[in-house]
Amino acid sequence: MTEMQSPVFDLQEVFGEDVFNDTAMKKRLPKKAYQKLRETIDGGQELDFETADIIAHTMKEWAMEKGATHFTHWFQPLTGVTAEKHDSFISAPDNEGKVLMRLSGKELIKGESDASSFPSGGLRATFEARGYTIWDSTSPAFIKRDEGGATLCIPTAFCSYTGEALDQKTPLLRSMEAVSREAIHLLRLFGNTTSEKVIPHVGAEQEYFIIDREKYLKRMDLVFTGRTLFGAMPPKGQELDDHYFGTLKPRIAAYMSDVNKELWRLGVPAKTQHNEAAPAQHELAPIYEKVNVAVDHNQLIMQTLKRVATRHGLRCLLHEKPFAGVNGSGKHDNWSLVTDDGINLLEPGKTPHENIQFLMVLTCILKAVDEHADLLRESAADVGNDLRLGGNEAPPAIISVFLGEQLEDVVFQLVSTGHASNTKKGGKLNTGVPYLNDISKDATDRNRTSPFAFTGNKFEFRMVGSRDSVAGPNVVLNSIVAEAFHEAAEELEKAGPENFDNAVHDLIKRYASEHQRIIFNGNGYSESWVTEAKRRGLPNLPTMVDAIPALTTDKAAALFEKFGVFTKKELVSRMEVKYETYSKDINIEARTMLELAGKQLIPAIINCTEKLARAVMTVEQAGADASVQKRRLQKLSALLAEAEAAHETLESETIAAERMPAGRNQAVTFRDRVVPAMEALRRPVDEAEMMVDKELWPIPSYADLMFEV
Repeated sequence: MTEMQSPVFDLQEVFGEDVFNDTAMKKRLPKKAYQKLRETIDGGQELDFETADIIAHTMKEWAMEKGATHFTHWFQPLTGVTAEKHDSFISAPDNEGKVLMRLSGKELIKGESDASSFPSGGLRATFEARGYTIWDSTSPAFIKRDEGGATLCIPTAFCSYTGEALDQKTPLLRSMEAVSREAIHLLRLFGNTTSEKVIPHVGAEQEYFIIDREKYLKRMDLVFTGRTLFGAMPPKGQELDDHYFGTLKPRIAAYMSDVNKELWRLGVPAKTQHNEAAPAQHELAPIYEKVNVAVDHNQLIMQTLKRVATRHGLRCLLHEKPFAGVNGSGKHDNWSLVTDDGINLLEPGKTPHENIQFLMVLTCILKAVDEHADLLRESAADVGNDLRLGGNEAPPAIISVFLGEQLEDVVFQLVSTGHASNTKKGGKLNTGVPYLNDISKDATDRNRTSPFAFTGNKFEFRMVGSRDSVAGPNVVLNSIVAEAFHEAAEELEKAGPENFDNAVHDLIKRYASEHQRIIFNGNGYSESWVTEAKRRGLPNLPTMVDAIPALTTDKAAALFEKFGVFTKKELVSRMEVKYETYSKDINIEARTMLELAGKQLIPAIINCTEKLARAVMTVEQAGADASVQKRRLQKLSALLAEAEAAHETLESETIAAERMPAGRNQAVTFRDRVVPAMEALRRPVDEAEMMVDKELWPIPSYADLMFEV
């Protein structure tokens, strides 16, 4: 083997090898047990404990062959990350003192965790500790390998002792049931008698930054908050767009190769990788999957990105805005609805104006997004996204729908004339080069400034933050569309079969007319759009604190309770968790700024001013002109004084906010008082960084972090 060759990696052989998937289940389980498990997965029937015991034993045997000694119920509490408690397969020794290895059906189906130790928004008091994890058999178990060895991970939901959802998975599964039920109800009216379920499918594109780990560890702000709280822009950022889709650096290519191999073994269909727009920024995109599996897989993607980076001496940053002045990171949630027999409800076909079922589904989604724009915006609200949304690098904080020229024209025909008679065609793209093929082009361009864009046979929700679970946005999408389907089906049923054609035509036209304000194909970055959106009556919720109240409006409560996704109590608890999370995140950032500036950066500025003062004295003693040194000293001294005053202000504002009771008022105070004080401290320190000697500046610069990998 030559130096440049590497061992053959058989992707087909290794893909999913660490997953207890359908192939493994069919091969290992007794036929009757396999059939009952499939009935549970496909039809929702409850699994009996006798069959669960068989499945658990088989799963344990499979896992031990893979080197696993422990199992865990792998769940997604409201912390933003996954959680796991490991139990070994060891049970009581036999009479001869030999250890027995066992996993029972009861252990497979149900686990117990301390519910009061996870965020619950008041659902669980400190003394009310019991919570349960419940096996989600629709998402396959898998083996996770790390420095601690191999562990069997069993995806689960997490609920309190009194039945409330304490996690991301439970409401997601509820919302999937709701949208499936209502979609089938609507499809039956269109004569579909074969489809039994409608399943939301999702592909979550993941953006991230990679930096050197040694430099990362020298930055207190990165370690504690995931982003740089100080940092002057280098002479070159992303102005030349040369990083976007650029050739991968060897170190990054090796890292991505290892990431892919780990994900493929876990059955994650990682498809696309490339450099993103900002220096040190990259993207990974998988193939579409059932939404609950896609949510689990996105968590695995984020964990794998971080773990593999450490092995390569790197650090993966998933914060939405790790560096000021360059693009931040998001996560595009590509959402579609597909029947169990393979029909994509968002496939317009070659003549969308004649595809009545598609137009009904499309206008229902327009209705859903228009009526619940505030709720959809809230689903993408987090602290890091406040630094990104509306910043000419990501969608604005105003929800709108991009349909493209083709579908916008169809809707316009429906609204203006009551009838759509034609569809715009894409035509051919002629490059003018004789040996390059003329290619068919789409009937419409794309719009990267749109938060919710139709892209062929799916909608792309572009607002989600890079650290966030995609569960929340999909819970909202599934629920609001379920409501729209339900209302449409009820109205069509009232018309009766004999009047169905006229009724569906009238309903499509009405929905298109009443909700056309949500359609916007223009530049979402422009100031004119903000003015126009206000004229249309669309909500503009620029910050997380502005968006959170959408969770508990009467409209939201009625929606979620009607379709069994959230109770009002669960919504209030999530609201409280989000306010508390916002306050804690900003408080950590403020405290980190105070320590970093007070112990490292301001002392570095003082050292530089002292050095300049000595230089002034030395030059003047030599009888030479020290005017240049004096000007630099005066400017740096002024920045030092400004930084010290801002430091004192931030400290007093932070203390005042900390003393407030947790809740909305505290979150508002952190947003309106502490965040501006943080910005006021950063300004003079960043300006001073450009004047202080490189050897005196105690932390790696932006240039060190973004360009030296």
